[in-house]
Amino acid sequence: MSQLEQALPDTFVTKSLETPPNIFDQVEALAKDFATRAGAHDKEGSFPFENFTALHEAKLLSLTIPRELGGEGLGLSTICRVIEGIARGDASTALVLTMHYLQHANAARSRRWHPEVYKRLCRESIEGIALINAARVEPELGTPARGGLPATIAEHTTEGWRLTGHKQYTTGSPILSYFVVWARTTEDEPQVGNFLVPRDLPGLQIVETWDHLGMRATGSHDLILENVLIPLEYALNLSPISAAPSLDPLISTWGSLTVSALYLGVATSARDWLVKYLWERSPSNLKEPLATLPRFQTAVGEIEVLLFANNRLIYSLAEDIDRGEYDPNVGLQAQAVKYLTTTNSIRAVEIALELTGNPGMLKRNPLERHYRDVLCSRIHTPQNDVICQSLGKSALKVK
Repeated sequence: MSQLEQALPDTFVTKSLETPPNIFDQVEALAKDFATRAGAHDKEGSFPFENFTALHEAKLLSLTIPRELGGEGLGLSTICRVIEGIARGDASTALVLTMHYLQHANAARSRRWHPEVYKRLCRESIEGIALINAARVEPELGTPARGGLPATIAEHTTEGWRLTGHKQYTTGSPILSYFVVWARTTEDEPQVGNFLVPRDLPGLQIVETWDHLGMRATGSHDLILENVLIPLEYALNLSPISAAPSLDPLISTWGSLTVSALYLGVATSARDWLVKYLWERSPSNLKEPLATLPRFQTAVGEIEVLLFANNRLIYSLAEDIDRGEYDPNVGLQAQAVKYLTTTNSIRAVEIALELTGNPGMLKRNPLERHYRDVLCSRIHTPQNDVICQSLGKSALKVK
């Protein structure tokens, strides 16, 4: 048993399934507040720092930190509902929060961190606004989910590890306190793995490159590392390049379901705006709201079907996982849920646009932003073609 296993006995497995009182009331209130600024942050491409101050004050940044280390250690179902709720107010804030939650959940489960380093990270995340996210994508490689090795290198020295490299799409970069950087070593027999890099170190630079169609307030800028020195114990999970990667299906399952919940929140906000619009819009030739017309009622009903299906798919599997009632193919099942629910969420917003026409595409109306945001669901790993290929190979029993 490792030091961390002794320090954190069964942290992830024995997570709390009891939802803290009033947590969803808090989430709803925060989402309403975030929604009042979401359009401005989207238009300016500015980062919503104030939202994370509010999340910290509400003690919502520590929900996936183990209870033994002062967090809530909440189950997947509750985390998905929190993310969905925040996404109804501001999808960009929800995405940064999701990545922070996932890094803590993954760290608690992997148990390959140095125990004192992890304890300190958890303490900082509880006492202040110390967010964390991975930095994996590179200009030459693209997404590592499709194979390949990082160009970012980590050189072992007597002082520690020196990292040099260039990462893209580092979500939350304006506020992150720590980056989990994927790199390979320069040893004779190279290893590959993750390194914990604190923000305020010489040689670390954030280059503001993010100018995206959707999720514009996520601050997903480039991370540049030039001989950044970190302590030796900040190497998190190194393994030989020749070794087959050890994959934990529950880690990927958390990723698939939390992202699915986020975009369900976006689509639900689009539905809510549409309902309000249809009751307020009364064309002079009709003299009654559009909501009273059968064609519009039918279309809204189709949206309801899509959202209902998403809700059942996401939360039935999440609750199974929380109860420990899942089979070895749970990772593939979660990927299937992501494929279905993100497709449904995109379609739900598209229906709203088809119904409203030009008003739905006006930048002063949030539906246009919801559509740009929901399209980003296609980008998150695993992408649809990879999901379908994996499911097909499983069915065909092809390795």
